[in-house]
Parts: sequence; structure tokens; C-alpha cells
Amino acid sequence: MSDTRVSPRERLVLTAIIELYIATGEPVASQAVARYFENREGLSSATIRNVMAALGDSGMLDQPHTSAGRVPTAAAFRYHVEQLTQSGRTAAGMPPANAQTHGQITDQRREQIEDCFSGVTSTNEYLERTSQVLALLSSGLGVALASATATQVLEHIHFSRLAQGRVLAVVVTQAGAVQDRVLGLDRDLSAVELDTAARYLNENFRGWPIERIRADVARRVDAERAAYHQMLASVEELCRKGALATEDDPTVFVDGMANLIAAEMDRERLRQMLIALEAKQRLVELLTAYVDGRQQEVRVVVGLEEASPAMQDFVLIGAPARLGNANRGTVALIAPTRMQYQEMIHAVRYIAQLSGRILDVPAE
Repeated sequence: MSDTRVSPRERLVLTAIIELYIATGEPVASQAVARYFENREGLSSATIRNVMAALGDSGMLDQPHTSAGRVPTAAAFRYHVEQLTQSGRTAAGMPPANAQTHGQITDQRREQIEDCFSGVTSTNEYLERTSQVLALLSSGLGVALASATATQVLEHIHFSRLAQGRVLAVVVTQAGAVQDRVLGLDRDLSAVELDTAARYLNENFRGWPIERIRADVARRVDAERAAYHQMLASVEELCRKGALATEDDPTVFVDGMANLIAAEMDRERLRQMLIALEAKQRLVELLTAYVDGRQQEVRVVVGLEEASPAMQDFVLIGAPARLGNANRGTVALIAPTRMQYQEMIHAVRYIAQLSGRILDVPAE
């Protein structure tokens, strides 16, 4: 929604209503708006009532009951977020209290976040802790999604011969994931050949993204075939049959479901919302659709009815977690529209940026 649809006076009143509604959770009456301004803006009670009526007509305010109180609509919250992200200031037009500079969270919040991430050293630990911290800060749902390559860095591989032409491959990633697959080979490999292949991969490719290992093995087979024909042929066979295949399902960390249950009173709406959120694939689709891993900006989406009609009054705030040019995953929170937007936007941004400091060993 553009500024042309909201006059400066309407913007002042709408901002006041949003801030009062976030603080109290109750419909906001014109008298409360008048007390909020304390005549600082030269707005009389009659003027405020007229402005509120105009905002209601334009779809920015709703009157849930017959009382004089109004509540912001999804369109109002979208406009509010647009103002915050464009100006980088609080809705009242002033820098956030106790923040040192534009775009920063308060020192107290920063210390709280950094204490929560103390001792974290791996991508999976960082993402799991992120979901917990964002659930705590937002009183909503904290979600973290590992990128396709973030958890697929080789730590160790081991092969065991099960039967003729059948081999068990056990792959351990640096993120701590253990994957095992039974491979059906075109030719039988002895225990000695399997040990040699595993030793070659562990000595040459530990710390490499698995996707790069498969490509480099094929390159080395062509370049070094004469010197290491038999050994490299065994390695190539094992890789080609899926020993180093990446997982199809990305890793998702979720925390804070109880927060949403406590906040939602409509049982049927709650049931539909939980159905939408408990399916891991739906969460993956949600984050992938709204947060671009190639960008560094925080994305705010007000109204998630595309995921489920029951989530129309919920907000997603997400950002990619990057390490140099590599995308390590996505961090996000999902919470009711009644939240402290600026504080949560800054928190998501700061936690996403922490990945570069915590995961300070660049990917190969």
C-alpha cells in the first residue's frame, strides 16, 4: 500500500492505533488515541473519530463489536511494516529507544541473543538454537531451515561389504548427521578395495561439500586414470551408485508450537493451523516461497492464508543465514500479527548475521 492512500494525519492515527493494539490486545477507542497524543499533534477527539472512520472505510481498521473500539486489519499491519522497513525508524518516527544506530537491536537484546548462542559451533547447532531463541523472543513459532548444502559436508565415510555386489555406505557429515545406504554395485568389491576407497575419500575430501566430491572424483578419474586406474574405478563406482548422494529432505528445526496454542482460542481454527504447520514439507515450502536465500534482506509477510486459511492473522519474518557467499539456511519466526514488529525484524536480522561469526570456517 502506498503513501498516496494514507494522508499524514491518517498515518499518525493509524500508527497510534497499531501501537496501542499491540500493547493491550484490545480494540482501540478514540479516547485512547487522544490520550496517546496528549494534544501533541493538535488532534481533537472529533478529528480523531473522523480519521478513524475514514481508515475504517479504506479497509485499514475493523470494528469487531458494536463498541467504539477498532482493531487494525492485515492491510494496516502491512502498511505499518512497509513504513518500518522503508524508514528504518519506529512507527512514531523516532529511533528505537536504547538502540545505538539505525538497524541495530538494543544492547540488552543483543546480549541476550549472544548468551543463547554461547558454545554453538556447527551449522545444525546454530539452526536448532535459532528456532529456540526466536520462539522465546517472539512468543511465536521459531523455524530454521538448513540449506541443501549446509548439512552435506563430509566428515567421514565407511564402507562394509554385505554380500556379493552389495555394500553398506555410512556417511557422517560435519553437521553431525549420519546417513546410511545399501548400494547395489555392478561389480563385486573386496573388503580391501572398500577400505582403500574409504581411506582415499576421507584423506582427500574431508570438509568438502558432498556435491563437489562426486564431481571431483569424476574429474580425477579422467586425469589420473593411468596411475590409479583400479582404485579410482572403485571409488567412482561407489559414488555413482549413491554412496555420496545428498538427502532429498532438508533439515527443519521448529520450536514454540505451544506459544501458538496458548495464543489461539478458536479450537477449529487452531486445529487447521496446526495441520498446516506440523507438515514439515509445508514449512519448507513456506520459507522457500517467501525468503530468497540469494538476498540478505529480512522479509516480512503479513497474512499467511496461502499456507492455510487459518493462518491469515499470522506473520512470517525471515532472513537467509549466510557465510560469505554460501547460504547456510533460513531463519524465521511465525507469530500473530499483534507483535513488536521493529524489535522482531531487528532480532531476525541480527541472528541471521550471527551465522557469519559463529560459522567462521568457510565452506569449501
